[in-house]
Amino acid sequence: MSRIGKKPVELPSGVSATVSGQTIEVKGPKGVRSFTATDDVAIEVADNVVTITPRGKSKRARQQWGMSRTMVANLVTGVTQGFRKELEISGVGYRAQLQGKALKLNLGYSHDVTYEPPEGVTVAVPKQTEIVVEGIDQQLVGQVAAEIRAWRAPEPYKGKGIKYKDEYIFRKEGKKK
Repeated sequence: MSRIGKKPVELPSGVSATVSGQTIEVKGPKGVRSFTATDDVAIEVADNVVTITPRGKSKRARQQWGMSRTMVANLVTGVTQGFRKELEISGVGYRAQLQGKALKLNLGYSHDVTYEPPEGVTVAVPKQTEIVVEGIDQQLVGQVAAEIRAWRAPEPYKGKGIKYKDEYIFRKEGKKK
């Protein structure tokens, strides 16, 4: 039995869910999101509660049970609160700024890096050394944050680069004379 799959997903006030076939669509104050589950699970909505049950006892059905429940819970969280990733820039001369919707990064290259975020994701720069990525799709927010971080990942000797706010950089000792 899946511990995660057994838990029902409760819909807060202001959020509605509709099921058509294997697709569930969740509407909330921040937008609309949908998820299509595999045929191994059944999705039911009743009394502001979404329940997912496996169809059969196969290993794949049990795997999809917990994963489908988590995906539905992420849909509900996305349309109510949204998702957020915070990045920090450290290094002499490294900074970020917004030009319209595009993010312009000075990362020590011979040219500035310009990043255009996809639809559904907003990028904010509260300080020159901080970047905030927000949206209702958890996968897309994480992907955008990873793409920004990939331009200059933190290095272990001085810690220069772009890192997640809660990330710990394992530091190495440099050469000795």
